[in-house]
Amino acid sequence: MVDVVVVGAGPNGLAAAITCAEAGRSVLVLEATGEIGGGTRTAELTLPGFRHDVCSAIHPLVAISPYFRQAGLERHGLELVHPEVPLAHPLDGGRAGVLHRSIEDTAAGLGVDGRAWDRHVGWVARRWDALADDALGPLLRVPRHPLTLGAFGARGLLPSTLFASRAFRTEEAKGLFAGNAAHSFVPLDKPFTTAAGLMLAAPAHVGGWPMTRGGAQTIATAMTARLAELGGTIEVQRPVRSLRDLPDSRAVLFDVSPRQLVAIVGDELPPRYRRRLTRFRYGPASWKVDYALSEPVPWTNPDCHRAGTVHLGGTLEEVARSEAEVGAGRHPSRPFVLVAQHSRFDDTRAPAGRHTLWTYCHAPHGSDVDLTSAIEDQLERFAPGFRDIVLARHRAGASWFEAHDANLVGGDIAGGANDGLQLPFRPVVGPHPYRTPNRRFFICSASTPPGGGIHGMCGWNAAKLALRTTLR
Repeated sequence: MVDVVVVGAGPNGLAAAITCAEAGRSVLVLEATGEIGGGTRTAELTLPGFRHDVCSAIHPLVAISPYFRQAGLERHGLELVHPEVPLAHPLDGGRAGVLHRSIEDTAAGLGVDGRAWDRHVGWVARRWDALADDALGPLLRVPRHPLTLGAFGARGLLPSTLFASRAFRTEEAKGLFAGNAAHSFVPLDKPFTTAAGLMLAAPAHVGGWPMTRGGAQTIATAMTARLAELGGTIEVQRPVRSLRDLPDSRAVLFDVSPRQLVAIVGDELPPRYRRRLTRFRYGPASWKVDYALSEPVPWTNPDCHRAGTVHLGGTLEEVARSEAEVGAGRHPSRPFVLVAQHSRFDDTRAPAGRHTLWTYCHAPHGSDVDLTSAIEDQLERFAPGFRDIVLARHRAGASWFEAHDANLVGGDIAGGANDGLQLPFRPVVGPHPYRTPNRRFFICSASTPPGGGIHGMCGWNAAKLALRTTLR
């Protein structure tokens, strides 16, 4: 018997395993596939020598989440690379809204909207440490910083279309904020999308929007090394389909979706709780295209050449229209496209003189409709001649993502829909979302607070709860 079994070797599962091992518990991690990492994997998807991040690619929360800040993974080879500019949001005519590491530089570049950016996004950045304690965990608890959390909530409750229209005057500032809010996978006229925009933009001013040298896989590699240092064990190609696949243990932490948890645990959970898990809603899918390029992207705006991340969507109204189409179950003709330029800043990603490009857009849940042409139309709009430099493409839709990682149900890379009460309360409403009614079983995937992203907080929070209760 071991003290703890962790099902799933994604970043949350590894964070849970490391936390339990640091507390002196014996730990075994079971991973269904032959690879460790979940959403943090890197592979040669196009041509030999071109290394592409399979899922997550830019890691603002690795730089500043409470878990990773204390994890000490630099000792195990994790190196963050900071592009000169975290984010650029180009507009027609060669203009762009630019998010710099510095609040002051961002404000200066936004002109008449600089003071408003400082008042809203800068306010969150300056209070990040206090907000992270309360916002990156379950909300049904007494907050440590109630006044700060309340003031953030008053801003974040608004739909981002309403907030951006009121707060900013220029298309550059409105578009820049809209692109951040659109990471929520929720139509921008819905409540709480402003919170998503603030929680993504502010970290750029705190710790940047870095990438990892060598690819996202190095996050999982460093976490694996730390777990091994503590005596923990990982076994790959060990799928868990039922309780019969689990060795004896005092506790099991599941880095799986609610749907998988029900399938595995079955009758060991009360019927009412099982029904609540089956009602958990999954969000839109992603259509992703990775490129091998003969040269850098020929952006019209010069700041895009300096940016690790580029958001393609145009104005606030255009981004909102694209996300509304996805929310209605339709495929937008002009999608909001997220772009990462790794090889400009990390020479391990491509052969000398060549480049990679990581792109995806949102699509209806479960969709495998090929949106490559729509993505490339947006790239051509802001970088004329892009198609001429493409050497190879790798396309991935909902079925590819789910086959790659069973947690990505219907191509949902966010761990579940982020709208309504499911944003703050997931997978069910309750004060202890990581604990199931069976005191041995915990859930620690992105379907728990604070949701999607590479931050390790779901696993860290779940493990700390298990240590306080079952593993005392």
